[in-house]
Amino acid sequence: MIFEDLPTTPTSEELLDKAFSRAARAGRAKSGVEAQESMLQTASNVLSDNLHNVVTAWPDFDGEVEPFYRELADAVVGVDEARAHLSEVTWASRKTKELGREYIGRLPRDDADAAKKLRKQAFARMGSVLREVEDDLQFLNEARDDLKTFPDIRPDEPAIVVAGYPNVGKSSFVNDVTNARNETAKYPFTTKAVRVGHVERDHVRYQLVDTPGLLDRPADERNDIEEQAVSALTHLADAVLFMVDASATCGYPLDDQLALREDVHETFANADDDVGFLTVCNKSDVSTDVEADAYMSVETGENVDGVLAAAVDATGYELELPLRD
Repeated sequence: MIFEDLPTTPTSEELLDKAFSRAARAGRAKSGVEAQESMLQTASNVLSDNLHNVVTAWPDFDGEVEPFYRELADAVVGVDEARAHLSEVTWASRKTKELGREYIGRLPRDDADAAKKLRKQAFARMGSVLREVEDDLQFLNEARDDLKTFPDIRPDEPAIVVAGYPNVGKSSFVNDVTNARNETAKYPFTTKAVRVGHVERDHVRYQLVDTPGLLDRPADERNDIEEQAVSALTHLADAVLFMVDASATCGYPLDDQLALREDVHETFANADDDVGFLTVCNKSDVSTDVEADAYMSVETGENVDGVLAAAVDATGYELELPLRD
């Protein structure tokens, strides 16, 4: 996941402490004007380089971030807002470098006391620059904490998004057809965990994504951030498996379930006509009183493998083999 390696963003105070302590050590190694020059150079370099590193640690949202993660990041932290804060930190990096050059150029060659006063002035101005970007650094660190919690969903692998009201059997199905224990992670804006299972067919790994809190209720019950997260999922899905419970033992009337199905179908159809869509009736051992593409019972195991095969086929994914001469 592209955001998992984002380092912690230091605070202004931490950067200043680091820069000035290193400057003090550099100054002790020399004397007179040379000591002041060494301190200026060290502090300027440490601040400029560390601020630059904060900026370059972030990926290019347009060039390096897949549409799924970009839109999800926009929903949670705001891509334009993040860029604005990164721009301010870039300014601070350049400014601290310029201040170092300016004051080194102003140092007298034979007056250590005057040089010390200029160095103190420079440090004060560097401190002012860092205080100006204090809020920017705090925003970036909080954004980093949110982005690192994103579920590890891989846009380069075919994905089957499992949707439907709660208690219709979505999680049981994902658990049943995936060999490994499912990975769980939370979107920063919901307390519910996203479940991701994997299954391999013909040397291709498919992701089964269950998103409680997003695709298990009507659109008019989602807030703006959740709605944008659903939009992000439209970039990811190769197929949608919508599960219904004709017996309504899930606690939701069948008519409500079918209305949600139309809502989800419209969301993904508007985004990409190539997304396959399957309606699957679970709990077929209790009731099959609904028109569906497939029927199964996760409880009894009836046709579970058949539904998985149909979902894999619905992705339309074809493995690209290397060309041979």
